[in-house]
Amino acid sequence: MRRLCLVLLLTATTAGAQSVTVAVGQPIAVGSKAFTESVILGEIVTRLARDAGARAEHQREFGGTRVLWEAVLRGDLDIYPEYTGTIEQEILAGKQVAPGEDGLRAAVEAEGLRMGRPLGFNNTYAIGMREQVADSLGIRTISDLQAHADLVLGFSNEFMDRGDGWPSLRDAYRLPQTDVRGLQHDLAYRALETDDIHAMDLYSTDAEIEYYALRVLIDDRKHFPTYNAVLIYRPDLEARAPAVVAALQRLTGVIDGGTMSGLNKRAKIDRVSEDRVAADFLEVALRVSTTVREVTIIDRLLRRTREHLTLVLLSLAAAILVAVPLGILSARHERLGQLILGVAGIIQTIPALALLVFMIPLLGIKEPPAICALFLYSLLPIVRNTYTGLTDIPQNMRESAEALGLESGVRLRLVELPLASRSILAGIKTSAVINVGFATLGAFIGAGGYGQPILTGLRLNDMSLILQGAVPAAVMALVAQGLFELSERVLVPKGLRLDPLD
Repeated sequence: MRRLCLVLLLTATTAGAQSVTVAVGQPIAVGSKAFTESVILGEIVTRLARDAGARAEHQREFGGTRVLWEAVLRGDLDIYPEYTGTIEQEILAGKQVAPGEDGLRAAVEAEGLRMGRPLGFNNTYAIGMREQVADSLGIRTISDLQAHADLVLGFSNEFMDRGDGWPSLRDAYRLPQTDVRGLQHDLAYRALETDDIHAMDLYSTDAEIEYYALRVLIDDRKHFPTYNAVLIYRPDLEARAPAVVAALQRLTGVIDGGTMSGLNKRAKIDRVSEDRVAADFLEVALRVSTTVREVTIIDRLLRRTREHLTLVLLSLAAAILVAVPLGILSARHERLGQLILGVAGIIQTIPALALLVFMIPLLGIKEPPAICALFLYSLLPIVRNTYTGLTDIPQNMRESAEALGLESGVRLRLVELPLASRSILAGIKTSAVINVGFATLGAFIGAGGYGQPILTGLRLNDMSLILQGAVPAAVMALVAQGLFELSERVLVPKGLRLDPLD
């Protein structure tokens, strides 16, 4: 399976799944997490790197902490914005770290990476509630939550499991709440507004705190550490692009908390693009002028369609080449067939996002792991339908073919596969439709496609962006189904297409 996935990787590369700009020197890959502040910081870094003469590519909304950290370690990314508290409490949890910034920097270097100087603001975690609800219950500190066990808490999915998140917060304050839900951070604000949850985790520079008039509960036991924003980068960047590293040092101490909150507000509340927000900040703060290219909806749609089709077509083609022979093998060898169907069924039960993450250590990021994961998800319908189509052939027809003296391979090609073609094609059609839907998840690891506007729309609470991904994905699924219906007229023998009542 590893070899097959590597073949898919080479295929994706040669097919142009990832666009590479031809220029002198290796491009600098900048990553950012799936929340607005990280995207803005990633765009600032990207533009500064370009101003320093480098080719820089920004992989936006890449995922969570671990995904980006591992991507930089592997060399899939060169640099990304991070927070000191997250490094200490999550990435280096359980390891000996000397106190202070220098101690943390040394610990990062021991892991094989570099940590820049703080950018100037502390984006600490906090717990927030609606002002009206907090007033009615007399809650001002996190300790006050102890007296309200019936409150519903909603935390970002990463906060639910990380070392400085809910488990340690619950233990530090002995919180009794049991109805604690994990959900996407930006959706939690809407859930708080509609009273579906009563408290949530905040980032202290979130623009929504002021917008929704939230009360930030006092961390009276000083549970949350300092989360100074820093840049994590590969050590070879200093030798490969010293001008870029020097340019990025200009950001040290430049962005204070108020400035970062203002940048977040422009992007999330005022709906200004992160590109424009980053460019305007650099112009004002560092006198660096960069060009903002306005991308039209048509341009964006064409790009996402091309990316989505690449993911679907490559994975589906590979699945057909592998799954049809496996289905034939399953039909001819009963015990082996049950094993093949069982393994394909188990793969189908693995959550899609988990499967994508499993692929990252093998294949890195972007298109290759997404294609491999989609390939694995495509196997079961095709294998099962091939097996069913072949085993459902009437025995008298098999005996007739044998009586004609046809060899096994000839019987398969001229008799059995044509008779099973309708079932096989139905399995391929099912896999194609599934792939179109699941391919949207590739955006979580930088594979692009229609999932990218959906992910961005969720983050920015922008329904138009969500529809720019959801509607084309639905249309593509319908088109795929229609094309397979038409192909039935060519690939399925006419006699098998006739309705029994005709």
